[in-house]
Amino acid sequence: MNMKKLFLSIVILLSLALPASAAHLKGGWIQYTYLSPGSAPNSSKYQITVRQYLACNSTGGQRDASIFLGIFDGSTNQLLSTLTIARTSTDNPNKTDYSPCLNTKPPVCYLIDIYSQTVELPNNAAGYTLAVQRCCRIQGIVNVSGNSNNIGISYTNKIPGIINGVDYSKNSSPVFAQKDTVIVCFNAPFTFDFSATDTDGDLVTYTFCDGLVGGDVSATGAQPNPPSNPPYGAVPYASVYSGSSPMGTSVTIDPQTGIISGIAPSTTGDYIVAVCANEFRNGVLIGITKKEIHIAVANCSLSAATLKPSYITCNGTTLSFQNESTSSNITSYLWDFGVTTLTTDTSTSPTPTYDFLKSGKDSGTYTVKLKVSSSAGCQDSTTAQVKIYPGFVAKINVSGTCYLNSYKFFDASTTIYGIVNNWRWNFGDSTTLADTAISKDSAWKYATPTNTQISLIVGNSKGCIDTITQPLTILDRPALSLPFRDTLICSNDSLLLKVNISSGLVLWTPMNGPNKTRILNPTSPTPLVFPRDTTKYYVSVNDNGCANADSVTVNVLQFITVKAGMDTGICQTDSFRLRPISDALSYQWTASTGEKVQAIKSPLVKPLVNTRYYVLANLGKCQAKDSVLAKVAPYPTATVGSDVTLCFGSRVQLNGTVTGSVFSWSPTNSLINENTLQPTAGPTKTTTYILTATDTIGCPKPKSDTIVITVIPPVIAYAGKDTAVIPNQPLQLNATGGINYTWSPTIGLSDPNIANPIVILDGAVDSVTYTVRVTSGNCFNDDQLTVRVFKTGPNILVPSAFTPDGDGKNDIVKPIPIGIVKLNYFSVYNRYGQLLFTTTEIGKGWDGVFNGVAQPSGTYVYQAEGTDFLGNSVFRKGTVVLIR
Repeated sequence: MNMKKLFLSIVILLSLALPASAAHLKGGWIQYTYLSPGSAPNSSKYQITVRQYLACNSTGGQRDASIFLGIFDGSTNQLLSTLTIARTSTDNPNKTDYSPCLNTKPPVCYLIDIYSQTVELPNNAAGYTLAVQRCCRIQGIVNVSGNSNNIGISYTNKIPGIINGVDYSKNSSPVFAQKDTVIVCFNAPFTFDFSATDTDGDLVTYTFCDGLVGGDVSATGAQPNPPSNPPYGAVPYASVYSGSSPMGTSVTIDPQTGIISGIAPSTTGDYIVAVCANEFRNGVLIGITKKEIHIAVANCSLSAATLKPSYITCNGTTLSFQNESTSSNITSYLWDFGVTTLTTDTSTSPTPTYDFLKSGKDSGTYTVKLKVSSSAGCQDSTTAQVKIYPGFVAKINVSGTCYLNSYKFFDASTTIYGIVNNWRWNFGDSTTLADTAISKDSAWKYATPTNTQISLIVGNSKGCIDTITQPLTILDRPALSLPFRDTLICSNDSLLLKVNISSGLVLWTPMNGPNKTRILNPTSPTPLVFPRDTTKYYVSVNDNGCANADSVTVNVLQFITVKAGMDTGICQTDSFRLRPISDALSYQWTASTGEKVQAIKSPLVKPLVNTRYYVLANLGKCQAKDSVLAKVAPYPTATVGSDVTLCFGSRVQLNGTVTGSVFSWSPTNSLINENTLQPTAGPTKTTTYILTATDTIGCPKPKSDTIVITVIPPVIAYAGKDTAVIPNQPLQLNATGGINYTWSPTIGLSDPNIANPIVILDGAVDSVTYTVRVTSGNCFNDDQLTVRVFKTGPNILVPSAFTPDGDGKNDIVKPIPIGIVKLNYFSVYNRYGQLLFTTTEIGKGWDGVFNGVAQPSGTYVYQAEGTDFLGNSVFRKGTVVLIR
């Protein structure tokens, strides 16, 4: 044999000899059953069964012929023995029946290898912890962080021993139902039955719990023998997942039934789900049986009718329903709400609401049916039980004094139907996990004072369940409160003291001092005291070792006085508060006018006329009297009339009237004679003027009135620029600035009442200055222009010289058209014939600059051409002198 073949043979032999650790595990759990006393004294016989879930494609090398069960002390976790248990049978649950409305048929299959053996164990007060470890899980588990195929699993259970002096060793663990082949489609509602039965009749409740790691990928760690000592760590859950939320927050487990339900995650793949079945006997938690499997979320959808497992309302008779299927191709719905006496208890709405009071009964159990049809013709139906039992109210009563004694918890829940019959308390003690109970009433002793939250999950025989949570303060001493800690009495009076407590023994001191501190019933919460001098009384409370104390001071006066205050003035219709000065504890008021006055120390009064108020002050048998006079005066008045609209630049006289001794205007910067009631106002903008009147005699409160003067902005009248014409030349004027226009004089005007009249002047007129009045609303303004008449005929005049020195006089040379309606051009040339300037705009000229350079003094040539009002061309040519 050559070396290559020898090496290959060694590899094959090693692979056959070592336990297979390829990723294949999908969960498992341990069950134990008590059979009888053992053959040895003080021993018990149990049947121990281990179920190991594997992927259906697991090979023979991945399936264990036997497993190694570690048996540990239930208190110290010390290894006591190891059992090698051979595989006794195999189960192969495989999903074969699929809904015709399912778009795909995802495989749901497990291999369950079963290992079972009878064992005798000595009776152990601490009980036993059973454990099996194996590696590794399948690859790609969604809710696990990292490589899940490198993570193993630990199956555990605990056989109880003696708890609180009671022997629970003759116990059989709950047995989980074998209902693992459930189709779970992503983003779709589902239910998964994780319920268990208990042959001993113990109460079983359910919670999600951590999946546990165990073993490793090494040759010896794939199937540890013996298993490592407990406790075992949790699998490394991926973000947003945990042992208590293994499939996200939309999936929950019913603590009473073990039914997992909700909306499946959107990510397909396997999820580790571990459920703890908590076993209670007579309110004592005696065991926790854990089952862990992988639930596969498949890429599928169901065009079907899906309802919740059941519906219940315990606070009304109305329920809303919807198809829990997320399929988008459902086209019709038919609901039947199960009222057998009606035919109208139906609906075709996708999300109906139904009031079961229509049945004629306010309670009962009904079967609701939903039938749906899809666009592809698939029809499906389902039913669900509906319970209507209103009138269930959860309530908690708590009594307790301090942490040294137990606090007592009482269920005060009420129900109209059935009986309140199940409870689960959580007392909020963060120092322990044992602060729970399942009895109706219970008690718990806290180790230290604390602030916590207690909760009660309570249900009735009809299936109603509610959770109530309330804050609870664990005191370091019993609660004690006094109505007052400082009070007054008269020297010849007695006083009833009081302390508020929930329970305990009371003692007041000092007791019966030398003629001054006599006290009756010093052990009562309400003693009667007769102090003759100021005395401090102490009260102590003791409730089974919980103690507290406080004190109250009783100030003793030989007599009292009362001062009602100084006489005062008040405005009519106003109210004010009487404020006497006194040590009295009670007051009686009367008014000279018969006005009713409240019998308190500082009542609110509203005198309409001059009124005297009398006060009788009492401190027990001590009395004092006094009075105060309220003088009533009417409010001042101020009136300024209606608002005014004013043209800019105008003035108006204000006319105010007042009732009062003093008045003032504001603002005053635009007023003339502002110290009179008739000032003249000349604002330049809209202004609000305020007239304020006051009365310094009886009612000092001011009263005001306002007037708004709205100022219309100034009218900007524009008649146009002065111009020149020749005889009989039409000239169109064009005024701006307002709405209405009036021209004067009317000589030669086509219409003196428009903005743009045409003027024609004959040769008898040299010039006319026109004034236009521009009006906007009630406001106007004037402007003028002058029209000169040249009798020479149409012409273009050009000055002979100009001085562009920037003084604003004769700075440009420009043509002056006479009888010209259009300037064809005006051009200026230097003596070399170079064009320096040209324009066609009337009124525009040359400033002596060319290309940004001022031209020198000298003679320049111009040419101009225009068209007169008859359409004839007029041409002029000449010279102009530039002078600098």
